[in-house]
Amino acid sequence: MAAAVRQELAQLMNSSGSHKDLAGKYRQILEKAIQLSGVEQLEALKAFVEAMVNENVSLVISRQLLTDFCTHLPNLPDSTAKEIYHFTLEKIQPRVISFEEQVASIRQHLASIYEKEEDWRNAAQVLVGIPLETGQKQYNVDYKLETYLKIARLYLEDDDPVQAEAYINRASLLQNESTNEQLQIHYKVCYARVLDYRRKFIEAAQRYNELSYKSIVHESERLEALKHALHCTILASAGQQRSRMLATLFKDERCQQLAAYGILEKMYLDRIIRGNQLQEFAAMLMPHQKATTADGSSILDRAVIEHNLLSASKLYNNITFEELGALLEIPAAKAEKIASQMITEGRMNGFIDQIDGIVHFESKVFFLLGAIQNTLVELFSTTLASLRFLNEDLLLYKQVYSDLLLTSEGRICIVSSSSACLLVTYKDIFYSFFLMFKRMCD
Repeated sequence: MAAAVRQELAQLMNSSGSHKDLAGKYRQILEKAIQLSGVEQLEALKAFVEAMVNENVSLVISRQLLTDFCTHLPNLPDSTAKEIYHFTLEKIQPRVISFEEQVASIRQHLASIYEKEEDWRNAAQVLVGIPLETGQKQYNVDYKLETYLKIARLYLEDDDPVQAEAYINRASLLQNESTNEQLQIHYKVCYARVLDYRRKFIEAAQRYNELSYKSIVHESERLEALKHALHCTILASAGQQRSRMLATLFKDERCQQLAAYGILEKMYLDRIIRGNQLQEFAAMLMPHQKATTADGSSILDRAVIEHNLLSASKLYNNITFEELGALLEIPAAKAEKIASQMITEGRMNGFIDQIDGIVHFESKVFFLLGAIQNTLVELFSTTLASLRFLNEDLLLYKQVYSDLLLTSEGRICIVSSSSACLLVTYKDIFYSFFLMFKRMCD
């Protein structure tokens, strides 16, 4: 039967007639080939493709018939359809510019077959072959956006976040032009997943949390997005951004339904978390979130160590490397390295005394007081230099004081040349300055 189909096609190619009549005859041959089975069907369909890409057949007819051909193939067994798709793409390649629409349709169907087989990479690469930007055909924004998002999603399934990010970046250039709400949501989901896979956990958490409030998303999926936001926040590096995200999630009553709420509560309240408390949470993580870092520890271990170190900085003024290592359940050298990195990156305030082997922690309040001290020293020096009179309302006692010192109690010690020391609060200082300048103006 396949030979008969091939013979009919050869005769029709050499015949003349109107486009409508010829298209009708080719369509009858296509229907006959589709009715066959097994090897006969495969050979007949290949013969039909060869006829359609032959330059002797009018391009108008070829495009119509190849479009019909593409609508029939999804009804065939996947193995047959896949072979025909590859054969068709190979034969069309020399004239691909003439059949861009048909090639795009074939690639979409072929990618769907690979996706069903969970062959994610081949599915993505087939879609990449669609000339969305370089071809002559002008594709609409929604089609291009949907295709880029599908490619990014397939690369994520194949654990290739680098390629996924490249295509989500292309999608980001189009998403503002689309009015399709579903595609907008798909973009946000895919972008959040890319950030998650790329270990940009705090950015991913913010995206997931945003999705959890979208009314267009089903309630169960919103809760799933919130769960991902919580997991990413826990895995994020300790610092101000993470602290803000922890506060946001802790205040969200929906988080109380999540299995990881206990860890969230401990982190928000700056409690030390022990390794044996993490086993249940570790089992909830996705495979890419269980990866190890350069020093051999897991992402979760690293995040918890940094959290515990930040919590310790709020409990202690200083601590030795040995004691810090024991507290964090890691070697002292590793504790020193992590503390040094966090201080350098500005995620924790303090300094390291390597001679004595001590980490000194400093709160933001201390830094603020230090800044105030420096400002007041300059203010005192310029004001007192021109001051010709003394008054009991000022902060001076019979003579000009030469220095200011910040005490641990948050007060300022004004030291005179006779070593007398007067402790005053900041409120006293600013009030006295107000009185001084008021008198000078009067």
